[in-house]
Amino acid sequence: MARAPERGRWAVSAGDAGRRVDAALAERLGASRAAAQRLIAEGRVRVDDAAVDKGHTLRVGETVTWERSPEAPSELVAEAIAVPIVYEDDWLLVVDKPAGMVVHPAPGHERGTLVQALLDRGIAGGHGRRPGVIHRLDRETSGLLIVARGEEPYRRLVAAMSGRRISRTYLALLCGELAQDKGTIDAPIGRHLRDRRRMAVHSVRARPAVTHFTVLARDAGYTLARVRLETGRTHQIRVHFAALGHPVAGDATYGRRPVPDGLTRHFLHAAELRFAHPDDGRELRFTSPLPAELAAFLEGLGLPQP
Repeated sequence: MARAPERGRWAVSAGDAGRRVDAALAERLGASRAAAQRLIAEGRVRVDDAAVDKGHTLRVGETVTWERSPEAPSELVAEAIAVPIVYEDDWLLVVDKPAGMVVHPAPGHERGTLVQALLDRGIAGGHGRRPGVIHRLDRETSGLLIVARGEEPYRRLVAAMSGRRISRTYLALLCGELAQDKGTIDAPIGRHLRDRRRMAVHSVRARPAVTHFTVLARDAGYTLARVRLETGRTHQIRVHFAALGHPVAGDATYGRRPVPDGLTRHFLHAAELRFAHPDDGRELRFTSPLPAELAAFLEGLGLPQP
């Protein structure tokens, strides 16, 4: 028996206003830009019940509807990899991702990912190669992640993320002693003009990116900061602080300086999540302590534990 097409709709908020419809749709579906463009070309995407082209610029108050055929069953295979589960119910999981683990399969990382570690727990929703993935952490970044367990939880959580209703707080150790006690970095981020593996501020087709920070301690040529994301661009924290001249300690990609002795990866940890449950709306808050190797590095510098 054929499966019914997947359908969805959303009202354009200020967070999506000014964006191309193909980009916004791709983000909501957890799909590629090309996949979103195919749906638009096939007439499966409408704005205020009218057909649009892929370059349509969204405006606040418009309603976007979409339809797509269900994907073929995923070829992903569950793997027996232990991952700390912080919270679990019928709608979602909150996991504490260890450093060194890739979130979902990608070229060069087809096995051993967080997705494969969680397949037996019923994660689902969105893209077939990254089922249930609401947001991501870089391979070297440790900490808290939300994963959905169905299409409806996925849809609601992605909408909450797009609407900036999921609060994500990180602990970051920065190179140099940052002068400001607190502040906001508001600098668009896009692909680097020459190196497509990196991101950069004020690049071509940059998207808005906002990072808030509070300094917790300074000493020994470093700054320990609590960082809250307002947006969630690729490598956002790493790119923003590198642009300030205070890259994340141990960041070999953006740091442009040797990795300090005693650090085996960049010092960035997703320490807190706060959001409303997608089913009943109750407020959820989860915290993750600093991993032992990062705590030991701080102690070696004489900096206090957060």
